[in-house]
Amino acid sequence: MRKYKTKGFLNGIFGAMSYGTNPLFALPMFTIGMGVNSVLFYRYLFAVLIYGIWLKFFKKIPLKIKTVEFFYLAFLAILFALSSIMLFQSFKYIDSGLACTILFVYPIIVAVISALFFKEKVTKTVVLAILLTSVGIFLLYGAGNTPLNLKGVVSVFASAFSYALYMVFVKNLKIIKQIKYEKLSFYVMLMGLFVFIVNLKFCTILQPMNDWRLFACAIGLALFPTIISLETTNVAIRLVGSTTTAILGALEPLTAIFFGVLLFGETLTIKTSIGIALIISGVLFVVLRKNK
Repeated sequence: MRKYKTKGFLNGIFGAMSYGTNPLFALPMFTIGMGVNSVLFYRYLFAVLIYGIWLKFFKKIPLKIKTVEFFYLAFLAILFALSSIMLFQSFKYIDSGLACTILFVYPIIVAVISALFFKEKVTKTVVLAILLTSVGIFLLYGAGNTPLNLKGVVSVFASAFSYALYMVFVKNLKIIKQIKYEKLSFYVMLMGLFVFIVNLKFCTILQPMNDWRLFACAIGLALFPTIISLETTNVAIRLVGSTTTAILGALEPLTAIFFGVLLFGETLTIKTSIGIALIISGVLFVVLRKNK
């Protein structure tokens, strides 16, 4: 049992830190002039190709699925793809480190959804956490290089909501529980790719990668915040549960802020630090309530 928990903790850590590298690879692509849907198309395309080859020829995992599994996987893929779209969209309006910090309210959304649909009680701890995170977000307003405008906030919350739904369904859907995590990760990426194909009008408005830096960043996006993050997160949810995985998710915004400040000149002020601390504290109140 301890062996599985250790494996779960390590996967949760790697999953959170790797997802926090989104700005590291996405922002340079935006700076060069590539749009959100084109960036995400290449991210998922390379992820599907690399991971598919790895599963088929190296791990020898059969990728055949049942018809009923197809519809459930397609639903999860849409949720995960929407989360990616809205997060990347928010980078246009607010600093990436702040966006990823606000995204970290998703465990609270998980708690609310679980209470409404899976009969978990909404405790005083959840109410306190919501208040803390709300104050934290308020303090972040105008704290970065760009104002924390409404479009950015709405985009991040939409991303957090989609990701929260993804985590809840991965944990609770019986059909999904029976699918190997490698196969789950592969089909979420494969079916998510079709979301961007549709958004790009079946690739008729897809921007070409005419710069080697775009190619390098796309490979980075495919490997770290997609393949590694998705697979390790799925493993962590199954081994230690969504609650503990959410605790380890605190490393995600910290990773994003680290790269944002170090490489992209984003500001880390006292006001920003207090806001970040309140958001993370509020979430930890929720995710720690079952791990006293």
